Amino acid sequence: MSASARVVIGLSAVIVAVTEDAPYVLITREARNDVAGLPFGPFDPAGDRTLELSLRNWVSEQTGFDIGYVEQLYTFGDRGRETPLADFAGAGPDRLISISYLALTPTRVELERAAAQWRSWYDFFPFEDWRAGRPAVIDDLIAPKLKAWAKQAGGEIAAQRRARARLAFALDGAVWNEERSLERYELLYEAGLAPEAARDSARHDGDAPLAMAAIAGLGQPMVSDHRRILATAIGRLRAKIKYRPVVFELAPERFTLLSLQRVVESIAGLELHKQNFRRLLERTGLVEGTGAFDTSAGGRPAELFRCKRETLSERPVGGIHVPAPRGD
Repeated sequence: MSASARVVIGLSAVIVAVTEDAPYVLITREARNDVAGLPFGPFDPAGDRTLELSLRNWVSEQTGFDIGYVEQLYTFGDRGRETPLADFAGAGPDRLISISYLALTPTRVELERAAAQWRSWYDFFPFEDWRAGRPAVIDDLIAPKLKAWAKQAGGEIAAQRRARARLAFALDGAVWNEERSLERYELLYEAGLAPEAARDSARHDGDAPLAMAAIAGLGQPMVSDHRRILATAIGRLRAKIKYRPVVFELAPERFTLLSLQRVVESIAGLELHKQNFRRLLERTGLVEGTGAFDTSAGGRPAELFRCKRETLSERPVGGIHVPAPRGD
């Protein structure tokens, strides 16, 4: 890159709210082709005092939602996978560095912008949801396609591709690791199974990118590299619930133990054993009964609990262990 070339910094946010049914992310719609994207905008070094303040302004402007706590997720800079710089007024054909953030919120707030909405992250990664068992699309579509892709290479590269696919998608007896969400998306991208790959290839060759069409069972595409950013956030949050009590940042103020378990299952994409979950929860010393009961579901009322947040300031507290699936 020449000395006169300019690097543009883009900021994106993965904002997550979780219910018992699904983890939801806040997305916007690209007006030109109605493709989902994360809240995103350029950083102005002259006008923005900090990266985080700039991010907050972009999120508020695009969604009408003011985010709370955020943490930096990852920085991406791969040429050819980012938002075209022509989309930024006056940016020129230089390099874009994308800095992503993760934000958690306990409720799906009402949004003030028509283009903003909450979407389940499983709309974009359906094969990540194992709560009802191993998704059929893995063995019916993904495994054959990845094995054919590996065979095309031949030799040592073919062996490497097969090994990557085996570990990422739990093939040939390998154990499913829910934290490998980014590795799985990158494999699909490299193998040409992600619509974003064809779009980026066309752009690289100087052709007009084709409209992206989802492949049945592999999830909806997203603008720019936003599905890669979302996959990174999924892996980060799934790992984090194991070593930090972040699930309580996503749960309501009062909850039943079953509803809390469903929230953890929603994030992990795995079904948990009820009694094991409760034993693990008791060991943290982080929950206590309120003496109130939930009668909304009918049947025997379930006691409502709360997080003992004062414990968080008294001592280090771990997260909640999530076991691997027991089998296919």
